[in-house]
Amino acid sequence: MPKATWNGAVLAESDRCEVVEGNQYFPPDALARQYFRESATHTICPWKGTASYFDVVVDGTTNADAAWYYPEPKEAARQITGYVAFWRGVRVEG
Repeated sequence: MPKATWNGAVLAESDRCEVVEGNQYFPPDALARQYFRESATHTICPWKGTASYFDVVVDGTTNADAAWYYPEPKEAARQITGYVAFWRGVRVEG
């Protein structure tokens, strides 16, 4: 089962992930919400739409913009609405 970890904490774990462009997107209910803080960062993907970001905070250490999601993706990516993916040193296994 896919699991995302960083700084010794399990950020997300689920057997209902969606894989898009090689990234595991975790369903919203799989997140350990205490580690996530909304970020002001947004980026645009031509086919998925506008991404929003979370900072990941574990034991007082912040990994800025380490998680992203599409709150209102374009039709081609609707299966990942609200699902969260990771980068910037977050380890995703499984």
